[in-house]
Amino acid sequence: MCDVLEQLNALLQERRHADANTSYVASLHHKGLNKILEKVGEEATETLLAAKDAQHSGQLDALVYETADLWFHSLVMLSHLGADHTQVLQELQRRLGTSGLVEKAQRTS
Repeated sequence: MCDVLEQLNALLQERRHADANTSYVASLHHKGLNKILEKVGEEATETLLAAKDAQHSGQLDALVYETADLWFHSLVMLSHLGADHTQVLQELQRRLGTSGLVEKAQRTS
């Protein structure tokens, strides 16, 4: 599945500098970080609502759909700031085998 992330990363890089009138990704970059963050927040809220609905209905389709939107917009955010999915995957890899409670306690606040 990392191939999907690699393909998406290449697409995001390609479309970042495309015409904002013909590319959604380019239009987000053109509008700037605040618009991208607004979209991440919007998608996060929609994901939370879909999770609540899934808890009651047992249907996961909307939750998966909204999570994909959240991940996509998070990748646009990372791209806008000069980062990509590989850094997030490396951080997750670093955390493997570490208790979440231990990892949280090790953070500097």
